[in-house]
Formats: sequence, C-alpha cells, structure tokens
Amino acid sequence: QLQLVESGGGLVQPGGSLRLSCVASGFVLDYYAIGWFRQAPGKEREGVSCISSSGGVTNYGDSVKGRFTISRDNAKSTVYLQMDSLRPEDTAVYYCAASRWITTVQAMCHSAAGKRQLEVWGQGTLVTVSS
Repeated sequence: QLQLVESGGGLVQPGGSLRLSCVASGFVLDYYAIGWFRQAPGKEREGVSCISSSGGVTNYGDSVKGRFTISRDNAKSTVYLQMDSLRPEDTAVYYCAASRWITTVQAMCHSAAGKRQLEVWGQGTLVTVSS
C-alpha cells in the first residue's frame, strides 16, 4: 500500500523554526517528485515547495522563498521541509504528495494540471504559529 506520513508539526512562536518530515512506504521514493502543500482554514490548498525525484530541482511559493528549504534523502525514503522565520500566516495543515508524472516541479506545485498528477497524499500535520 502506497503511503506517505507527515510529522514534525506543532505550535511555534513567530520567528521560530520547525522541520517537517514526509516518510514514504510501500513504494520506491526515488522515482517520485514530492511536493509540500498547505491549507489554512477557509482557504484553498496551495503549493509550498516541490522537489524533483533526484533532488536536483526545487521550487518554492513566493510567500516562503528564502525562509523554507526542501530536501530529500532517498535512502531514508524521506523528504524534509525546513521552515525558518515562521509567521502567523504560515499556520495551516501541511501535506506532502508524490507523483511520477510531473512535467516540472513548478507545475507540480502551482498548476491545476500538476496537482491532478499527484498520486499519493499524506494525512497532514498541523503547524500553528502564534505567540
């Protein structure tokens, strides 16, 4: 069974940091691009950051550029999202998703067509940024 499990969410003060992890099981992560998406209450799900299967190409949403860093360790079947300088507007449920069929990581993260290619989703982890 293909499965992604996120962890690392929690409550953090503005300006703080968190590292999210996305662990894959039931499939070989090496062949999949991975994206992090988030959904805040009352808002649509948005692409945060995406990484190619090799890790050589990454993409970030404008609101997180320079603050978040995506990386992957295929040997551990894990993708990470390091989140620094967190802001209250980063509060959301964060999901990871996987696809073998993307054209570009930019499309995976930010286009409707890219999102339709996503094959596996995790259950999400809640990040709350508040003082």
